[in-house]
Amino acid sequence: MKKYLFIFMLTYFFVSSPMNAAIYKGHKVFTRVCVKCHTSGQFFVAKKTIYNWKKLMKKKGQGLKKIHLKEKKAKKSWKYFRSKKYTKKTKHLKDFLVEYAKDSGNVPACN
Repeated sequence: MKKYLFIFMLTYFFVSSPMNAAIYKGHKVFTRVCVKCHTSGQFFVAKKTIYNWKKLMKKKGQGLKKIHLKEKKAKKSWKYFRSKKYTKKTKHLKDFLVEYAKDSGNVPACN
């Protein structure tokens, strides 16, 4: 019985873990893409609350996408927001933004 339980737990761990979003992957996306325009990264993330970030990132980040595509100042990012890369990485970016939101009490590292 213990053998089956161990196999089940091991299988569950390997199947479910890659599907979950990762904050460090969201941080990578943020530093590679967002910091180009939002130079003060920590200040930018901490502008909104957890609720605001979750609301913007619903439906694979459509709210954040709309904001950027409406803004002429964000013309540099239009190509990214229209790409499949954005929709693939949205869950990671959401986790990062929520983790370091204004009311979360967390501060991202400077690396």
